Amino acid sequence: MHIQVSQDFREKAKAAVSSIVVFIFVYLLIFLFTIVLALACIAAGIWLIAAKPMFVTLMLGAGLAATGLFVFYFIIKFLFKKHINDRSYLTEIKRSDEPELFKMIDEIVQEAETNFPKKVYLSNDVNASVFYDSSFWSMFFPIQKNLTIGAGLINTTTKQELKAILSHEFGHFSQRSMKVGSYVYNVNQIIFNLVNDDASYRNSLEKFASFSSYFTLFASLAIFITSKIQWILAKMYSYVNIRHMALSREMEFHADEVAANIAGSVSLEESLLRLELANNSYNNVLNFYEARISKNQSSKNIYKEQFFVMNFLADQSELETKYDLPYVKLAESGLFNKSKLNIENQWASHPSTEDRVAKLKQLNIVKDRDDQPAKNLFKDFEKTEEKLTAKLFANVQYDRGRTDLEFEIFKAEFENQYQKDSFDKIFNNYYDNKNPDSEVQENILSDSINFDLLFDNEKVELVYTLIALENDKKTIEAIANKEFVLKTFDYDGRKYKSTEAKNLIPEIDQSMTEIKDQIKKNDSNIYNYFLKISENQGRKSNFINIYQSFCDYDKQYEEKYKLYTDLVNGTTFISERTPFEQIKNHFVKLKSLEENLKQEIRFHLQNPLLISELNEKDVKDLNDYIEKEHIYFRNEEYFDFNLQLLIKAINTLPYFLHRKYFLIKKEVLTLMKDLEDHHRVEKVS
Repeated sequence: MHIQVSQDFREKAKAAVSSIVVFIFVYLLIFLFTIVLALACIAAGIWLIAAKPMFVTLMLGAGLAATGLFVFYFIIKFLFKKHINDRSYLTEIKRSDEPELFKMIDEIVQEAETNFPKKVYLSNDVNASVFYDSSFWSMFFPIQKNLTIGAGLINTTTKQELKAILSHEFGHFSQRSMKVGSYVYNVNQIIFNLVNDDASYRNSLEKFASFSSYFTLFASLAIFITSKIQWILAKMYSYVNIRHMALSREMEFHADEVAANIAGSVSLEESLLRLELANNSYNNVLNFYEARISKNQSSKNIYKEQFFVMNFLADQSELETKYDLPYVKLAESGLFNKSKLNIENQWASHPSTEDRVAKLKQLNIVKDRDDQPAKNLFKDFEKTEEKLTAKLFANVQYDRGRTDLEFEIFKAEFENQYQKDSFDKIFNNYYDNKNPDSEVQENILSDSINFDLLFDNEKVELVYTLIALENDKKTIEAIANKEFVLKTFDYDGRKYKSTEAKNLIPEIDQSMTEIKDQIKKNDSNIYNYFLKISENQGRKSNFINIYQSFCDYDKQYEEKYKLYTDLVNGTTFISERTPFEQIKNHFVKLKSLEENLKQEIRFHLQNPLLISELNEKDVKDLNDYIEKEHIYFRNEEYFDFNLQLLIKAINTLPYFLHRKYFLIKKEVLTLMKDLEDHHRVEKVS
């Protein structure tokens, strides 16, 4: 299979190759410099020893010669560096284990005209990847790649979709033109190794310096010289890396085209659009069990639970179903991403899903499809899932023996937890990332205002557009302040130079002001709408009181959270080297803050809803902390147990503050939903 590369690919490849040429030129200059330096140091060392043979000159001569050799070794150490991928979390499978899966891989490598992977592994996550152990020499000698397939991916795709995703991975190695990316990647790794991965080099210098006080000066000199070389190489890393990322973006499109030619455009498109939901579902299950480590609960089959959660979340979002899997449309996947900023992925190697789907739609390659579940490729996928789950939980430390949660119990507890931690979907996600307005006032409401109008998609989009504008502004301010180094970026379909970034900020501010005004007007209408229907139901005072409670806490929240930040800043000395006298003074200053902390913890511990998520030990430790006076430092020694109680109390405070805010907000929204439900019943009757 030969696929013609695009003009963009050619241009990005040329830019990437030119950056390699520039790097090689700069590296050769540094290499020659280090050779000359090493020879000069060795010659000077020999001359010094020969001129006046004695112990001092011997040490100085040896130190001088070693300095030159250390600097030279620094510039060539990447030749001996080999990157070995961690395989401890992977489970190897062989052809005899899963012949149907290997048959699919055979078909892919044959059509892609590439080599069969050296080994095939299963991982826990929702992804597929190809990896290999690389070194400098892998640029010149062919290396067999290994294939990793995530069980969380197999669990949430059809056979055709899995084939498309695996074809994409092999697409990276099937085209001669793609090898440019491999060279750029390896050069990037070399520079990274020289700039950042120098721990063993510095350890060698420290050992050298420890032999004699004479060598300390020369070790410092070697570090000084190599630090200047690192500064030059760091600039080269930035130069090469930006071009590498731009090329990587085109390589993704190219690999997508390979996959579309093998498995069809639609299969890859649909799997890409579902991927985020599948991944979020997997992470939801992980988070569920992370909160239950203290209860010694684990899962027998985390993938069965992932599948349930994926469909549960899809149902909550009212997504369609196709092939017994959620069918995510492009409009639904990007509903909450309203950013107008495009920096051409200079900080990420993958283009957006939206861009990839658009390219796939243009290709529109149709292939025969097998839309059975991908898990049917395995002899007994449920058994495989259980083995991988057991391996995953084997790494978790439990106080006592763990107990696997029954699937039906998981379903009930997850649904219950979801309802506790989310707002009713009647509000159409309007309040998921914003709060009710705490500054609204009572005024006359237009008769044309109704609930559906207040929470329609247009109003929800206003909220997420404002969030996107706020994030865009922060990024553009960073570009204007040169915190991000780049030449150009796109905003709202127009290309800008980095020097023009500051001119965009007033425009964004103007857009933000306009949208804030629209949201504020809608929030006022919401408040007055519920005032009106609560008055009709004889519940106006109840609504006002509950809404006012939220507003009061909203105004107190920043001040209460400031206590947490002050405590964090006030205890940083504990993790730093601090003179004993200063430690005592710090704890004296901390006393008033600690009294406020105890008062807050004591108050929140009285709320059953807040402590319901904490385990018994945490509650006991917090009670011990607030009931006693603790000594943290005496006789030039820290009391670690008491310090742990203090740190636990400090870290629990933001949880209490966040959780209480959520519960008060939910109380307001629950009342609003109840008012609306009664209002609809009244209208019908």
